[in-house]
Order: sequence, then structure tokens, then C-alpha cells
Amino acid sequence: MSRVISLIKHWTLLFALLVGSIIYLLFSQVPFLEPVGDFAGPKLVELLPVVIFIMLYMTFCKIDMHNFKPRKWHFALQIVRTLLTALVVLVIVHLTSPDAKIVWEGIFIIVICPTAAAAAVVTEKLGGSIATMTVYMIIANCFTVVIIPFFFPMVERSADVSFMTAFFLVLDRVVRVLILPLILGLLTQRFFPKMVTWVKRMPNAPYYMWSFNLTIIMGLSLQTILHSPLSGLVLSLLLLLPLVVCLILFSLGKSIGGIWGEEARICGGQCLGQKNNVVGIWLMLHFLNPVCVIAPCAYMVWQNIINAVQLWYKEKYGYLKW
Repeated sequence: MSRVISLIKHWTLLFALLVGSIIYLLFSQVPFLEPVGDFAGPKLVELLPVVIFIMLYMTFCKIDMHNFKPRKWHFALQIVRTLLTALVVLVIVHLTSPDAKIVWEGIFIIVICPTAAAAAVVTEKLGGSIATMTVYMIIANCFTVVIIPFFFPMVERSADVSFMTAFFLVLDRVVRVLILPLILGLLTQRFFPKMVTWVKRMPNAPYYMWSFNLTIIMGLSLQTILHSPLSGLVLSLLLLLPLVVCLILFSLGKSIGGIWGEEARICGGQCLGQKNNVVGIWLMLHFLNPVCVIAPCAYMVWQNIINAVQLWYKEKYGYLKW
């Protein structure tokens, strides 16, 4: 039994993906369980932002304000992200095949998405800086406000995304899932140090909260994939190409961040590679071709598999090789 528990601890993210898949299949395919799934599913989805808020609050209670400042590599990564997005858009505008456009739109939404809020939690376990990651996420969301209304109409002519639409979309999510828990965490450090001490006694709690959320997100992703109208080569490409994109983004982030040192290398990989796929899915469903939504769903799975391998390697060998 202890070996099973140890295995789950080492591979928590993979276990979360597996559990999420099994639970979704059980409560969607077994007839007498379907009513339970129909009732509980939406309730669990409503829990996602609550758990993220608590998870980030606990993480930000441990933030080192001495590192809370912009770095050169923050802006270097944003330039790379913007250039990669422009390159994908350039490919899309010259495509004539509808199937090829579906595949490249999926890649586009992956590249343009900002960094996931949970990246700070994973980065801490990998040995990176929470403060540096948080500053990067704020900068990344500011860039997102500008590049979404600029690039979206080039990809889909019907995608009328104004600057103000993008601004309030990003602002709403940033304030709720990033700024508010950050402010509360800093206030707790200042006025309730005993509370901070209590939080520090549970260093892995935010990580396990993210794993719980991951089971729910995996269920949603599996639902999207199984109900997709696509099939054959296009579906296969939307499932497999996100892995290639994921490896490229993680590698670029680490290579560029590594110019500024080991900590920046660790953070850089997560900054560019760990994407906020929930935002990507929402944007795809509302402004682009909805059938392409499989791409960010698949990317979510691949990025967490990569994170799981990185965490295992870090725990086993004491350092992060890639």
C-alpha cells in the first residue's frame, strides 16, 4: 500500500489526468450514473475558480517581495510569444485548405494564450521563483490585451474583438484569479504572520489543489474530444501537434531564460510552456472556429504530462535537467 501511495505522490499530475478520465467516462457512459454526472458535473466546474483562488492565495503567502520586479527575460519571452503568434498568423492567411486552417487555428490559440495561473505553483516545486513568475503573468496578460484584438481578425474575419472587449475579458480573469489572491497573500504576510506560518506547514497543499482541479479539467477536455465532429487526419493532428508545440515552447522558454541564469531557465520554461487553456477554449468557442477547441484541450494534457516528468526528475535527482 505504501508503494502505491509513493507512486501517486511521484506522479500526482498523471494520476489526476487518469482519475479525471475514468470519472468522466463512468458518469457519462454508464446509464444509471448519468443523472449523477449531469448534476455533479456543473457543480464541480463551478469549483474551479474557487480552488484556484485558494491555491494561489496559499502560494502568494510565501512570496518573496524582494524578487517582485520585472526582469529583462520577461519582455524577451513576450517578444518571442508575439513573433511566434505573428508567424502562425502569416501561415493561416496564406492557407487555402479548410482542414489545414482548422489545424493551424488550433496552434494559433495555443501560442497566443497567456501563462496559466497554476504555473506559479508548479514552478515553486521545480525550484523557481513565485514572485518572478507572478510578475511575468501580469506582464503576459497586459500583452494579451493588445495582441488578441490585433491578431484575431486576421485569423477569422468575423472575429470582431475590440480592444475593450479583450481588455475586460483579461482584466476580469486577472483580477479574480491573480490580483485578489496576491493582495490577500501580501496582506496576510504583513498583518497575520502566524497565518503565514500555518500555511508554510502545508507546502504541498496548493499542488494537490491544482491536481484536484486538473481532474475536473481533464473530464471537460475528454468530453470535448469525444464529442468533436472531426475525425481522421484532422483530429489526429489536433491531438498530436500540440505536443510538438508544447515541446518547442518549453524549450524556447528554457533556452531564453537560461541566458539569465538557472532560476530564469526554470521559470522561462513554465512561462512560455504552461498555457491558460481555459482562456484559450473560451476564446476559441466565442471568436474563432469552435471545432478547433480540441487543440488547447490536447495541449492541456501534454503540458501536464511534461510537468509530471519534470517534477519526477527534480525529486529523484535533485535538479531539473530540462
